Amino acid sequence: MTVELPPQVERIVREAVVSGQYRSAEDVLAEAVAVWQTQQKEGAHAAEEQRREAIERLRTFGKVHGLSLGGMTIRELRDEARP
Repeated sequence: MTVELPPQVERIVREAVVSGQYRSAEDVLAEAVAVWQTQQKEGAHAAEEQRREAIERLRTFGKVHGLSLGGMTIRELRDEARP
């Protein structure tokens, strides 16, 4: 695979190798991708946690105020809202 990097990114990669932090440009990019993957997974986990919290707030609000979903369960509502 050949990848064209913007000059600023290429300079950063080159400096990381020249400084001795990494053995090669490939090592720099491999670590960058690994960090990106971790951030993506953490972001997905955070979004799922926010969704669970929103459902719980909705459930609590409904119970406190005696609201009905017109026969629909929270699970059905949640599943309908999922992309």
